[in-house]
Amino acid sequence: MGNPPEDPPALPHSGDVGLDDAAPTQCSNGQKGHRPHSPELGPPIKATCGQGQSPNSKPSLSLCLDECVSPSNDVEMLSPEDPTCKPLQSESDSACPSEDGAVSVLPPAVEPPKCSGRESDSGALPRAKAPQEIAKETEKAANLEGSGMPPAPRIQGSRCGQPEATSLSVSVDDMDRRWLGTPIEDFNRMPQCAPPLSQLKVVPHHVVMIRTDLLRDGEVPVPYPTKFRDAWDDVFVKMPCSEKNLFPVENEDGGGVQSRWELICSSLEGEFKSSLDVKEAILRYNTAHAKKWDFTALNLLCTEVLEHLETKTLFEVVLPAMVKLALSAPRLCTTPIPLLKMRTGQSLTLSQEQIACLLANAFFCTFPRRNSRKSEYSNYPEINFYRLFEGSSLKKIEKLKTLLCYFRRVTETRPTGLITFTRQSLNNPPKWESSQNKLTRLHISCDGTIEDDGYGMLQVDFANRMVGGGVTGLGLVQEEIRFLINAELIVARLFTEALEHNECLIITGTERYSLYAGYAESYKWQGVHKDETPRDNWQRRCTEIVAVDALKYRSFLEQFHHDKMLRELNKAYCGFYRPNSKSIHLSAIATGNWGCGAFGGDTRLKALIQLMAAAEAGRDMVYFTFGNAQLMRDVHEMHTFLTEERVTIVSGRLYNLLKEYSSEVCKNCRATRPDISLYGFIHEMVSSFSAPDTSDSARHSGSSSVAPDCH
Repeated sequence: MGNPPEDPPALPHSGDVGLDDAAPTQCSNGQKGHRPHSPELGPPIKATCGQGQSPNSKPSLSLCLDECVSPSNDVEMLSPEDPTCKPLQSESDSACPSEDGAVSVLPPAVEPPKCSGRESDSGALPRAKAPQEIAKETEKAANLEGSGMPPAPRIQGSRCGQPEATSLSVSVDDMDRRWLGTPIEDFNRMPQCAPPLSQLKVVPHHVVMIRTDLLRDGEVPVPYPTKFRDAWDDVFVKMPCSEKNLFPVENEDGGGVQSRWELICSSLEGEFKSSLDVKEAILRYNTAHAKKWDFTALNLLCTEVLEHLETKTLFEVVLPAMVKLALSAPRLCTTPIPLLKMRTGQSLTLSQEQIACLLANAFFCTFPRRNSRKSEYSNYPEINFYRLFEGSSLKKIEKLKTLLCYFRRVTETRPTGLITFTRQSLNNPPKWESSQNKLTRLHISCDGTIEDDGYGMLQVDFANRMVGGGVTGLGLVQEEIRFLINAELIVARLFTEALEHNECLIITGTERYSLYAGYAESYKWQGVHKDETPRDNWQRRCTEIVAVDALKYRSFLEQFHHDKMLRELNKAYCGFYRPNSKSIHLSAIATGNWGCGAFGGDTRLKALIQLMAAAEAGRDMVYFTFGNAQLMRDVHEMHTFLTEERVTIVSGRLYNLLKEYSSEVCKNCRATRPDISLYGFIHEMVSSFSAPDTSDSARHSGSSSVAPDCH
């Protein structure tokens, strides 16, 4: 179909006296199927589809007012340490050209065709499709038909490094499987597994920023209280609209101060005709940073990426709506926002509209005392977006597209849900040596993603201790991507202090606004995502994300030190367990190669650690290897071996085996990596410990001890 006629262009849907300035200082039944590769479209292609694009062609943001989406659901995101990865494509090479040669980021709206009803190639038996699954497949078919593009590519390529030898033998039947273990349909998901929620109300250690008595399905929550309550101290967020937010000025008497909020209002209420106007407005109330802040990325988006009419829509529609939202802070955010500090178990529930207001302020860099690492917020992540505007990296352009998609959506239609942020501490860790818990069920797949296939599960954010990592900077891996497509996550950076070793952050209710393709340098915003996730009785999307930060290692062997493994076990358990909850009411965990990219973690060790923590927390696990089929087979084989009836190993025994591996294999290892693999060691020790009873079962499973590998 052609472009929608006569529609105007649209951007992506839907304290102290001036110390900042004086010195730099997420209800249907919730079911959803695997993402099938439609036979009509052919098998997944291995190469990117940008070869035919002229190197000089300018990216074009094809925008529309209708609900538009573009294909990205079949993109396979590889973990950076995947042995089958290839060097990442450049931004220009990873895009798919439209018929006119321009890169169509957001295709024209199309009439969704009827669902083909074909089943996934995942190996599961055919089953009835739920409404959410049918809607998803319809959306995908519409994307592909209307985009003028081939199916979204899978990022695959040449090997980069030595292949990992298998610790255990693998049956021939498993070699072509894309998933192994328990079918994913058998696992608990929200909201089906959840017990009834109690009525939402303010309780100790839980701040609720809306009128709970007026909370209604489909209605915008009402802020509480009616009038703005100011707080300017070390317990609450210092708000830009505070009367104590002052700005130094010069006058006839020498020096003086004025309300910084008044200056913010007068600066932003002016007309925007170019990115230079945006820059000028922001710097008027951030004068101390006038010579350092760089708006190159924003300027490139407006002058080199967007077409003229698109730019016009940005300046005449989107940005003014964002200004109006930002300046509504005294009316929307009336309760002082508590800081979720270290060693405090606190919860905070805000409306999606309140979060949108706060993020609009972050975009315009209005939060006081948040632009310097020398301020009292030095142990908090950056919240103002100034780093997002700087430099000429194409990653920044794609980030800005993704975030403008969010802002367009929330300014066109007021969001109606709530989101809860909970800082959880683990004060009494398990006694791992004596644990009698058996490993729970595992589904492991080299296809799929946490956010798509792990819907309704506890979804793991491979976090930085400063939550969000480099989302407002150059970072663009698992955590940053999640914070971009579920942009409401970013507000956690406003009030969440850096995580301690025994802490995690749980976020319930965020909505996904964008589709994407690629990873890191190849990341591309792909259009609007319409989130159909059901809501709970608190009007939160049944999307639960937990931020757990892994350790970063200076060497490969360091992670096998006993104290390092214990720390990761406790950290994962902190994220997985829920006090006073029964396993029957706990959703499965959707996770993957946590801490195994730039942090240097070993995938097989981290998989085992997460399995042990899941067992202790009473949850099943769904593990995505992001394209690494060998890892999928290795982890499944080890899990099968450890859970066989004749050799069942409880977590305590497995923990002691990890300690033995550390002391007997790694402690005196002079090479950069041990000669004996972790899985090979465990298999040999368990086999010898269980002999001769396990010999028949080992032969039956096809398991055998293998020569040492080098990971």
